[in-house]
Amino acid sequence: MMFIHQLLDHSAQTTPQHTAVEEDEGGTITYHDLAALSNRVRDRLRYLGVRRGDRVGIYLRKSIDTVALIFGILKTGAAYVPVDPGAPPARNAYILNDCSVKVVVVEKCFEERLRSEIGRGDEMPSFFLLEGAGSGLPLKQALDNLQAQEPAPITETEIVSPDDLAYILYTSGSTGKPKGVMLSHRNAVSFIDWCSEVFEPNDKDRFSSHAPFHFDLSILDIYVPIKHGATLVLIGAEMGKDPTRLAALISQKRITSWYSTPSILSFLAQYGKLQQHDYSALRTILFAGEVFPIKHLRTLKSLLPKPRYFNLYGPTETNVCTFYEIPDYIPEERTQPYPIGKVCSHLQAIVVDEQGQEVPSGQEGELCISGFGVMQGYWNLPERTARAFLVDPSGQPWYKTGDIVVQDVNVNGNYIYIGRRDRMIKRRGYRVELGEIEAGLYRHHAVKEAAVIALSDEENGVRVKAFLSCKEAEHRPSLIELKRFCAENLPVYMVPDLFAFREVLPKTSTDKIDYQKLKEIA
Repeated sequence: MMFIHQLLDHSAQTTPQHTAVEEDEGGTITYHDLAALSNRVRDRLRYLGVRRGDRVGIYLRKSIDTVALIFGILKTGAAYVPVDPGAPPARNAYILNDCSVKVVVVEKCFEERLRSEIGRGDEMPSFFLLEGAGSGLPLKQALDNLQAQEPAPITETEIVSPDDLAYILYTSGSTGKPKGVMLSHRNAVSFIDWCSEVFEPNDKDRFSSHAPFHFDLSILDIYVPIKHGATLVLIGAEMGKDPTRLAALISQKRITSWYSTPSILSFLAQYGKLQQHDYSALRTILFAGEVFPIKHLRTLKSLLPKPRYFNLYGPTETNVCTFYEIPDYIPEERTQPYPIGKVCSHLQAIVVDEQGQEVPSGQEGELCISGFGVMQGYWNLPERTARAFLVDPSGQPWYKTGDIVVQDVNVNGNYIYIGRRDRMIKRRGYRVELGEIEAGLYRHHAVKEAAVIALSDEENGVRVKAFLSCKEAEHRPSLIELKRFCAENLPVYMVPDLFAFREVLPKTSTDKIDYQKLKEIA
C-alpha cells in the first residue's frame, strides 16, 4: 500500500508543475515545490530529534505552510497533532501535553500564551517558530534562518508500517477534557481509496478545504486531491464564515468538489446570493457532521441543481462510514432528513440492542462499525478505548458509534439516523430524541437555526428548552405562535417548555452548534 505522505511524492513526480495548493488570498505552490518544502521540514524535524513514533504539534492557521508541515512530519515517521488556533491556549496546551509532542510548530503570535500554559519541566517540547502563515513563505524563511545558524543534513523519508500513527485528532470528551483519537496510515489510506472509488476525482479537479485541519473532514480535503494530482483550495476561517464572500469565492476559484458541514451550506443557500454566480464547474457537493434540515437542502438544490449531492456520515473514530446520494428532486411534502445510507466498502456495520446483540432490519439499535477505517483507540485512555468497542464472539472489535439507527427493510437497506443515544430523553413516559424536536422547529418558515437541550428539573424530571435564531429578527414569531405551531407539528410530549431567541446560535470551531455553550447559557 502507498502511505499518505507518499501520495504527495507520487503526484510531484507525475504532475510536478501542476498547482497543488491555492490559498483564498492568492498564494499558490506546485507539487514539485510542495514536495521539496516538505522534505526540508522532514530534515529540520530530524535535526530537532523527531523520530518514528513521535508526535509533532501544529499550532498555526490553515495555509500552504501547514500543508507542507503535515507532509514533512509524516516523512519523519511521526504523527501530526493539529490544534485549533482559535481555541483557548490552555486547551491547546492540554492536548500537546497529553500526547507528549516532541516538537510544536507555532506561529509567533501564539507563542507567549502557549509557553505560559505548556510547561512540563524537563519534558518541555522544542518550539519551531514561524513569523506567520501564508503562501509558504514564513515556513521557508524559518527554515532558511535555521539552516544558516545550524545546518540540518539531508535525510531519507522514514520507512513506516501501515499501523503506525499518522495523526491524532482531539474531540470533546464527556469528562470535559478532550480525548485524542489515534488514526494510522492504514485507517487513512482505506478511507482515501474509498473516496477515490466513489467520487472518481482527477487531476483537473479543484477541491475546497473549508474544514479546519483539526477536524476529521480535513482528511478528505487534503489527501484525496493530493493523491490525484488535483488542486486543494484552502479557505481561511474568516472567509469560511461569510456566506456572501464564500459564495463568490467558490465561483471564482472554479471549485469542482465542495465539502463542509450542512450549517455552512444552509447559510450559503439563504444568504450567499448564489443566483448571482457561475457554478458550472461544481460537480460534487459533500456534507457531513450533522443533520441537514430538509428545507435548506431543498433550497440549495433548487439554486445549484447540477452537482451530485452526498450525505456522508461518521464519527472521527471511523471517519465516513456510511453514505447516501441525495435524489435529484426533493418533494415539497418531504420534511424528514434523508438516510445516512449504506456502509462504505472498506468497512462493515451491524446494529445492536442495549445488550450488544444484533437486531434484525427494521428494528432500532446502536450502529457499530468494524474494518480498516476504525481508529486504534484513544490516546493514553485504555479503559475508555475498551468501553468504546464491542467484541463479538469471533473476537472481531466493533466501534460503538453511540448513534441510534434503523435499517430500512423496504428501500435498498439504507440506514436511517434516529439520533444520538446521549441526546435521547424520557419525557412523560415517551422516549424523545431532541433532534426530532429540532427537525419540527425547522419547519417554521421564520426559523433559521434551531437547537434543543434538556434541563434537569426536580418537579418534572426534565424540561426542554429550544434556542432559535430567525431569518429576520424583527419578524420573529411570538411565544403563542410558536406554541401553536409546535402543537400542530409535534406530539404534545415533544413541545418545548421554554424558548429563547438569539441573533445567531453559538458554534464550535468545526461549525457545529455548540450544545455545551447553550447548556451554560441556559
